[in-house]
Amino acid sequence: MAANAKGRGAAGAGGTRERFDHSRWLAPALTVVGVLVIWQLACSVGLVPSYLLPSPVQVVEALATDAGLLAGHAVVTIEEAVVGLVLGVLVGFGVALLMDRFELVYRALDPLITISQTIPTVAIAPLLVLWFGYDLLPKVLLVVLTTFFPVTVALASGFRSVDPDVVDLMRTMNASRWQVFRFAKLPASAGQFFAGLRISATYAVVGAVVAEWLGGFSGLGVYMTRVRKSYSYDKMFAVILLISVLSLLLMGLVGLIQRGCMPWERAERKK
Repeated sequence: MAANAKGRGAAGAGGTRERFDHSRWLAPALTVVGVLVIWQLACSVGLVPSYLLPSPVQVVEALATDAGLLAGHAVVTIEEAVVGLVLGVLVGFGVALLMDRFELVYRALDPLITISQTIPTVAIAPLLVLWFGYDLLPKVLLVVLTTFFPVTVALASGFRSVDPDVVDLMRTMNASRWQVFRFAKLPASAGQFFAGLRISATYAVVGAVVAEWLGGFSGLGVYMTRVRKSYSYDKMFAVILLISVLSLLLMGLVGLIQRGCMPWERAERKK
């Protein structure tokens, strides 16, 4: 009897968890479908002129028509975003390490890092183009400037979230500073690091596109500038959709890396 009750309880919990997992993607999917239907109906009955707001069908047609051209521009933007994101993570990791190691560095850099994010990227991009030209370098630098902040803040906060008693215990056991960092601080900050990395992943694509607006020969930002000047708003919406998809894919890749680097999270969820 007890075993049967336990089995029914486990089955009930599994069923509840499964229904919850379905609701996680079903609710937003239905919301998106509803918005698209209302958008299409508003355009079809003439509530909004098509030259101001193209219908979803027109956007999909524009996406299919320029698929090859968009793919070529997308490769350039992805290259800029990925290279800038990797460098931004490395810079953020190094700065966070210095801030954790030296209290004076933390007090000196913490306000400066915050102030750096109050400067609009649109104001920085023309200067980078003026200094470094129209090639890859200024785009990558702008992505680095927009992506290092979430990583730096997340890691600096994560390193400081370690229980001091754990650090003291390891030191009484003659653990080195590297061992304390590896076995205590790094695992404790992993969750916050990946949270910051997901934010940086979205900033990376947007930062690359903003840099391309102000100068360049290829990329989704350059494509957007050209179609905007020709008032091809269906193509504008098509490239916006593509940028959103690329950002979501990059965030999904970060999620996969997180699951691989933090296996203990999956074990805790299964309990």
